[in-house]
Amino acid sequence: MSEQRKPAEEYVVIRHRPGYRLRRTAILLVFTLVAAIAGYATGLAQGGFRFSSAEESNQVLESEVEKLRKDYREARQQLINLERGRAIDEQALNRARKTIVDLETRIASLQSDLTFYKNIMAPSETSKGLQVDSVTLTPSRSQGAYDFKLVLTQVGNNKSYISGVVAVNVIGLRDQEKEVIALRDLSEDIEDLGVKFRFRYFQDVEGTLALPEEFEPIEIQVVAQAEGRKSSQAERTFNWDDLTEN
Repeated sequence: MSEQRKPAEEYVVIRHRPGYRLRRTAILLVFTLVAAIAGYATGLAQGGFRFSSAEESNQVLESEVEKLRKDYREARQQLINLERGRAIDEQALNRARKTIVDLETRIASLQSDLTFYKNIMAPSETSKGLQVDSVTLTPSRSQGAYDFKLVLTQVGNNKSYISGVVAVNVIGLRDQEKEVIALRDLSEDIEDLGVKFRFRYFQDVEGTLALPEEFEPIEIQVVAQAEGRKSSQAERTFNWDDLTEN
């Protein structure tokens, strides 16, 4: 008479699933890195990413760049290990590759911001005082409309505030004749011919502009005039095509 098996002696059959561990590793890698990037982005948003001190901003950016570079190196190595596996989930692998690209993009963006702050704090001999740093244009949803951002900086001697006005003109052609249009006539966000500014390190002027029909833009001219003890003028012209080509 055979003995009956006790419940504790029952055997559990485990099915071997090739590639399961690799797939799980890939997925964990993706979500870990995405969570890290999202957490950092949230922190910047909550902090405004506009610090009162350029020195503090510079230190924070250096720390974040180094951290992202470390994450990037680790992600690259894990991706190489995953690609060597025979049974790897293609979707998980694609997600890992996309995460690598996101890290590369984020590092480049942070490096650009870091360079911006370093230029403010340690300028060259030929670029000090009030500066027209940059102008960016991004096509808006409406036809012929663009979101714009103008950045003014005070380079080197930024222990005290600098104030004044900045005028922006769009130069182009209409009916084969040259025409100069003030920014206030193109944007509902700008009320005056000269936009007032006051800052220690830098200031953004943002809004949306809409081009009139049959007007062909060629250049954007920016003239900033500082007043008071730091009286000075900075002027810069940007090629429209260079600003809009992407």
